[in-house]
Amino acid sequence: MINELKDPRKTFGEAVLEAAGSNHNIVVLSADSSSGSGLADFLKKFPERHFEFGIMEQGVIGFASGLATTGKIPVFAAIAPFVTARPFEMFRNDLGYMNQNVKVVGRCAGLTYDQLGSTHHSIDDIAIIRTIPGVTVINPGDPVTIKKAVHAMIDHVGPCYMKIGNLKMPVLYPEDVNFRLGKGIVMKDGHDVALIGTGTVLSKAVGAARLLEQEGVSVRLIDIHTIKPLDRELILSTAKEIGKIVTVEEHFIAGGLGSAIAEICSQECPVKMKMIGIGDHYASNGPYEELLGKYGLQPDQIKETIIKFLKNK
Repeated sequence: MINELKDPRKTFGEAVLEAAGSNHNIVVLSADSSSGSGLADFLKKFPERHFEFGIMEQGVIGFASGLATTGKIPVFAAIAPFVTARPFEMFRNDLGYMNQNVKVVGRCAGLTYDQLGSTHHSIDDIAIIRTIPGVTVINPGDPVTIKKAVHAMIDHVGPCYMKIGNLKMPVLYPEDVNFRLGKGIVMKDGHDVALIGTGTVLSKAVGAARLLEQEGVSVRLIDIHTIKPLDRELILSTAKEIGKIVTVEEHFIAGGLGSAIAEICSQECPVKMKMIGIGDHYASNGPYEELLGKYGLQPDQIKETIIKFLKNK
């Protein structure tokens, strides 16, 4: 049901369980993280396909790579910075360089581990993982696309990184939405500005688009759920047709979705852009919604930023 709030981790776990029912090669790897990742039911139903390692994420990455060489499809989920920043060398060498069919999922991503502060925030993961050749990077923005992304990444042959949040999030799509890796979704068409959102703050972009429409601003609202590979065709056609792009992400501005889009546009269709995200400083801790407000990621703040952006022609 549209706008119903659902737990992204539970949704993720349900999707893995569904996929595992028909694909016996799927195995789950845990670094003391199954219950927190929504995978407790997988352990109950498929105990022989669940491997617990304790807190040793670097080693889990290497073990997952080894399992992939035998034809298994390892799914490794844990707290986002501990599966990206902590084992980056292993991710790059064991999964990327070896092109292993491993699915790494960073939960409680972005600022959604709100109270634990900078050590547990994951606002650099897109920047670092998208530098690894051949790795697909996925950042779905609602429970429906989380479930579809799980099935899509398992069907895809090759290393994947998917990030999901911690707190309940609204359903934005009907169950039959067309989801394809590498293809963005135009949620609403418009002509004054393109607003491109991703992941945990996609719903905030949706809210901002509504507020802008009330003020007479026509918004093309786009969900880029796959950061790598980017939907070049959609981005370039939007740049040519509208000429103004605003990106919204729960990530550092440096290296994130906005940077990736700017890399394409600067080379093929230079366009005026505004990137809304976290600047060059460590993020604070505190209640999640207040943190988003601190970094200008609430709908009314996004609206005001876009209005200023459009006035400064």
